[in-house]
Parts: sequence; C-alpha cells; structure tokens
Amino acid sequence: MAEIDLKDSRLRRLWRRFAEFIMVGLVTILYRLRTYGKENVPKDGPVLILCNHQSFLDPMFSQSWVSRPFSFVARDSLYRGFFGWLIRSLYAIPIRQGQADIGAIKTVIGVLKQGRAVCLYPEGSRTFDGRIAEIKPGFGLISRRADVPIVPAVIDGAFECWPRTKKLPKPLGKVTVMYGKPIAAEHVRQVGDEAFAAELTKILRQMQGELRQKIGKKPMDYSTPVPTDG
Repeated sequence: MAEIDLKDSRLRRLWRRFAEFIMVGLVTILYRLRTYGKENVPKDGPVLILCNHQSFLDPMFSQSWVSRPFSFVARDSLYRGFFGWLIRSLYAIPIRQGQADIGAIKTVIGVLKQGRAVCLYPEGSRTFDGRIAEIKPGFGLISRRADVPIVPAVIDGAFECWPRTKKLPKPLGKVTVMYGKPIAAEHVRQVGDEAFAAELTKILRQMQGELRQKIGKKPMDYSTPVPTDG
C-alpha cells in the first residue's frame, strides 16, 4: 500500500490551500456551486463526513469552501507518477483495491485519530439516477472505534452535470451542497451499526429533499427501489 503521509508543514498547508482555491474555485464558477450549513463542520478535531455520491467531481464539491482540509480515500493504484504525488500532497488516504473492508476501516480510523477530517461516500458507488441508495453498514463502526462525530452531507446537481453513463462532464451546471448537524459517536454507539445505517439513509434523503425544495426543485421519489451495483 502507498505510504500515508499526512504530516503538516507550512509549505504543504500553503500548497493545499492554493490547490483548493484553484480546484474548488473552478467548479464554483463552472457549476455555480452554493453551500449551506458550513458551520456544522467542526473547525478542529477529528470528524467523519458522510456524503452521497453523484459524480467523479464530488470531492471538490463536498470540500467546497470549508476552511479545514478533508481527507478522501483513493485506490493505491492511483499513487503513481505526478498524479500520485498530487493526490498524496492533498491528504488523500490510499486504500488497496479489493482489500477486506476491515483493512480500509482501520486505515481511516488511524487517520481520524490524528485529528483529521475524513470524507467518505457510504453508498459505495455513484448514483444511477440521482437518488440516494441504502447506506451500507460499517460506517457507524468507524465513528465508534475512532470516537468521532459524523456530519451528514448532501450534494445535489452533480449527477445532472456528470452522470455515471457519460465519460466527460458537462462544462456548465448548478450544484448545491448541504452539511447537516453533527451526530455524536455516543448516539451511533447506542443504536448499533445496522440501525445507524438505516437512520443515516433516512437523514441523507430528508436532507436531499430539504435542499432541493430550498433551490426550487421537487424532492426525489423514493417509492420505487433505488438501483445499485449489487
């Protein structure tokens, strides 16, 4: 597995802020990115952000203009050449493709225990139709083991800009992000992993409906099953 390098230095922080300004600034201009609830993301200390997954651009959308850097998971086969250096410099967490879930969980827990903010996409794959699939169990375990709060987050509009059936994104669009109230690790511990996965699914779908109504869209229809990869 590629080495996890999350050590801070003044130069690295400056580089990271510059890279964020360029990348988030670009998607803000192209996709008229608008964000709600940034105040719900703790300014320091470990936190796990769990967000729905709509497109390959989601890391830039979910990071948005939040002042602290999020760490994202990337498969270790990407850690080669210039691109490998780039994602490593931006606090990415390498995960060996096909490794057992417990290995990935241990890696993320270790990063959280360093006091970092980690953003994951608990649906497991990008949406097929813009709706949020049932959340997979296991993410409550991360919160309990690392003893960190969870901040639910929802992206809307990214699916229309870059659906999984298209090789390239549309050059223009409108994307909105919302961060919800933190969920304490103690609550996750009390309800258990399976029940929390169902609860998180409900929270994210409710947030999606609220966000869409806020920007003048109809809520998604969940009366039929949401397609998944399996």
